[in-house]
Amino acid sequence: MSSARTKFYVDKANGKVSGVCAGIADYTGVEVMWIRIGTVMLTLLGGFPWTVIAYFMIAWMAQKKPHGLYESREDEKFWQGVRSNPTRTASEMRSTFRDIDRRLADIEMYYTSRNTRLADEIDSLR
Repeated sequence: MSSARTKFYVDKANGKVSGVCAGIADYTGVEVMWIRIGTVMLTLLGGFPWTVIAYFMIAWMAQKKPHGLYESREDEKFWQGVRSNPTRTASEMRSTFRDIDRRLADIEMYYTSRNTRLADEIDSLR
């Protein structure tokens, strides 16, 4: 399912015409209003007719965004980060796992040390 979360989709549920701008906003994490303003500006400032042709080609070729693609808003933000900078995301995950590993090692060290109070508490629970 992760490869499905890194693909571009048109977002017809949040779109105005065909969902292309909403799909770009979902893919990049940029607010959809800014994508729409940029598209209109690009068209008016000399991109016509190419922006219109590209818009309808994308609308015709791209798949519709599946329902339930993300489990939560945090999940959506995570995958937008993966698409925009996969190296940074992998680095952040590595750092998080190193921190978890360090904390588990600290817990293990505390648990296996000669802590008589802890040993007494564990024995009292048995």
